[in-house]
Order: sequence, then structure tokens, then C-alpha cells
Amino acid sequence: MTVRAYRQIVRRKCRQIMVGKVPVGGDAPIAVQTMTNTPTGDAGATIDQIRRAEEVGVDIVRVSCPDEESTAALKQIVRAAKVPIVADIHFHYRRAIEAAEAGAACLRINPGNIGSKDRVREVVKAAKDHGCSIRIGVNAGSLEREFLEKYGEPCPEAMVESALSHAKCLEDEDFREFKISCKASDVFLAVAAYQQLAEVCDYPLHLGITEAGALRMGTVKSALGLGSLLWAGIGDTIRVSLSADPVEEVKVGYDILKAMGLRRRGVTVISCPSCARQQYDVIKTVERLEERLSKVTVPMTVSVIGCVVNGIGEARETDIGFTGGGNGTHMVYVSGQPDHKLKDGDIVEHLAQMVERRAAEILAREAGKAAE
Repeated sequence: MTVRAYRQIVRRKCRQIMVGKVPVGGDAPIAVQTMTNTPTGDAGATIDQIRRAEEVGVDIVRVSCPDEESTAALKQIVRAAKVPIVADIHFHYRRAIEAAEAGAACLRINPGNIGSKDRVREVVKAAKDHGCSIRIGVNAGSLEREFLEKYGEPCPEAMVESALSHAKCLEDEDFREFKISCKASDVFLAVAAYQQLAEVCDYPLHLGITEAGALRMGTVKSALGLGSLLWAGIGDTIRVSLSADPVEEVKVGYDILKAMGLRRRGVTVISCPSCARQQYDVIKTVERLEERLSKVTVPMTVSVIGCVVNGIGEARETDIGFTGGGNGTHMVYVSGQPDHKLKDGDIVEHLAQMVERRAAEILAREAGKAAE
């Protein structure tokens, strides 16, 4: 095995579609998605929530459109958003048509609950006319009766058969600009369904462990489920479904991708859990540092280690390293090399300023290259 070969992930080959200006599938970066939880009819509140998600790097935002008031507000929301908006549609095909007319970049539908083939045909026509893609959304909690009766319970085979039957509805209308999701709140069920689906189609897949729970447990479940799929090369967009602020969903989504080396945005802090050997308060330092650097978007690694046992080794692998030393004198590393010592003081501000200067230099170099 060559150096770092164990880190390589070979992504599943699939076709590429566009969600607004965001490419999904193919060799495009894995997109991070969230969903608003404000009443969509309250355009101002929904736009404010989208703005906050945009600040932490969201690529795509889904907005529920359960009624005419929602689709009426959607035009203003789409116009204000900097990222593509997916209209979440259930049951009423007219809402899908209205959302397409309002400028939605994608329609999230379940063709099976839209109604007759004629209604599906009308939705597809609206998508074609207005340049929308579609997401087929299969959920273990809302499988059609025919599949529940056939299989006896929600299972991977039932979910995949449901997804493929809906895909055929769109293919029959000569429409292939769609992605598929096969979600469940059970990690094992969701992973198995996605694994089977990945083997039998070449459409982009949107990953999620649906209804994963509150911030802590939902993060754990999502990391286990999405992580195992992403490690196998499966997945083209992700959403971490949390009973929490949508901003947290985006942050966790990026953290999962960063941990797997699939996508980097912002600072990754590598820190020790601390012990009696620590030469400063590691936990408080890391908490303050992560908050201080939350708006830095340039990918960078910073190690914050309490003592020299692992500190020197971690510093060799990070852009900026900080290792605790005796008598209140600590070592700061730059690009893996010892750079200077720092006496006890405002460690957080010192490191933050180093990171910000380095980020500014990187951005300036990139801007210079772009101007050439």
C-alpha cells in the first residue's frame, strides 16, 4: 500500500444533473443541503433562515410547499436566495407546477403520490418548461401500500422497487434530469437500501438518515450512516436531518465530508481530549478557537495539543500547530516546522490571527492567479 492510499475513496460513477447552477453527480463535489423549518408563507423569515445557511456554506436549500400561500411566496424566496431552492411537494401536483413557475431549481416529489399519469406528465412538462430538475424521494415511513403488502414491512427491497417504479414514471416521459433518495430513520435500513439502489441505477443519489433526532444523537446516526455510504463511494448530495437549527445541519454535513477528506471548507481543528499532562486549558482553548475561526472559509488544519507526547507529531501534519510546553512556554509550528515560542497569554487570539493572515495570503494568491 502506498503512502496515504488507505485514504482514497473511489466514487460511484453516475450521470450528472444540474440543480440550478449546482452540478450534482458525475465528478462534481458532494453538495451539502439543508431544509428550512419556517412557515414558507412567511417569506421574510424563510429568507433570513436561508441567509444564515448560506453563511456557513450550504449548496442547496429545500423549502416545503404544502399550500398555495407557500408557492406564492416562493418567487420572492427564490429571487432573494443565492443558492438553488428545491420545492418540497407532497400529494398536490398543482403545487409542483406552481413551484416550477415560481423559479424553483428542483422539485422534490414522489410520483406515486402525485396522482395519475396525466398529472405526472403535467409536472414533468412544467419541469422541462422551467429548467427544473426533480428529486424522487422515497422514505421508509411513507412507502406505498402495494410495496408494504408485497414485502410485509419497510425493507431495502421495497424501497428500491418503489424508487425504480417512480424513476420509470419519469423515464416514460423522456425525463432524466433527476436524482433519487431512499431514506429511513433506521441506519441499517437506509444504508442497505442505498447500497442496493447504487447497484441497479446510474442516477445521482441524495443521501440522508431521515428523522435522525436531536443535535447529538442525530449527528452520530448521520455520521455512521452517511459515512459508511460515502466511504463506499456512494452519494452525490447529503442532508443531515436534525431536530435543530438548519445551520447546524450544514455544519455537521461539512464536518462529515471533511473528516472523510471528500470536501474541505474552513478550519479543521485537531485537538487532544486533555489529561493531567496538559500545560494549558485545552478544552476551553479549543472551544474559543473554533468559535473565533467559524467564519474562515479557506481550508486549513490546526493542531492544538496539550503536551509534547503527541503534539510534535500532530504539528508535523498540520498547517499550524500548537503544543504545550513547561513553565508556561509553548511551541508554535508552521507547515510542520517549529516557528516560535509563546508564553502563556491569549493563545486563542494569537493562533486566530495566524490563521487569518495565512487565509488572507491564500485568497490573495488565488485572486492573483485568477487575474492572470
